[in-house]
Amino acid sequence: MNTHTSTKMKCFILLFAAFVFVLTIDSVAAKSKIVKNSVLSEGKKRNYYLIVSETVTASKPAPLIVMLHGSGRDGRVLLEHWQELAEKENIIIAGPDAADSAGWNVPKDGPKFLHNLVEELKAKHPVNPKRVYLFGHSAGAIFGIFMSVVESRYFAASVVHAGAVKKDNYSFFKDAERKIPIAMFVGARDPLFPLPDVRQTRDALVAAGLPVELTEIPNHDHNYYARSKEINRSAWDFLKKHELTDDPYYQEHQFR
Repeated sequence: MNTHTSTKMKCFILLFAAFVFVLTIDSVAAKSKIVKNSVLSEGKKRNYYLIVSETVTASKPAPLIVMLHGSGRDGRVLLEHWQELAEKENIIIAGPDAADSAGWNVPKDGPKFLHNLVEELKAKHPVNPKRVYLFGHSAGAIFGIFMSVVESRYFAASVVHAGAVKKDNYSFFKDAERKIPIAMFVGARDPLFPLPDVRQTRDALVAAGLPVELTEIPNHDHNYYARSKEINRSAWDFLKKHELTDDPYYQEHQFR
């Protein structure tokens, strides 16, 4: 190898090393941490987990997705599965803890608690108020449907995975003041929420005038976590199409 070739090779190696170093630094910097915080709601401190990408700036307010976890979980678990997509799409994501990890409860967990959480996040971060969404899995899916209906003018759209509502509760669907868009996902082999139950919930929502899209996933059961990447991608493709036309309106409710 002559001197000229050796010098070119050294330069190439140095440039390649610098390139890899920059990519490594960028990758580390781009991955925001999941932070545990709390918000005061009705005199009690309630925990939630949060990811705000460093690329989110005040000049371009970001959409916010409130994540509603399944039974036996906490607010962190869904954020772990959404983190990569949230970084890529500049989405703020927040995962509140239910008061009882076994499931969500009205009125203890919402709508007041969710409203307090969203308003605090709006005050602290550049959230686009017309692009606040819900995503729920299992117990969080059931709760997500209910919150979508009672606060249809506050949340822009919702996505739920593996959830259905009992027939006795279909009557409240008609109370939605805005016909909020909802996307439902369910595994064709889900043993906890069989297809007939999910389809009936979809049909009842549609009968009440709500635009609902149902995706039945072949060869999929209740395990969201095994298919989270594809489900989240489809969920975000749905959510990002929707935005409130009016300013968000939160309505106080009295629940017995």
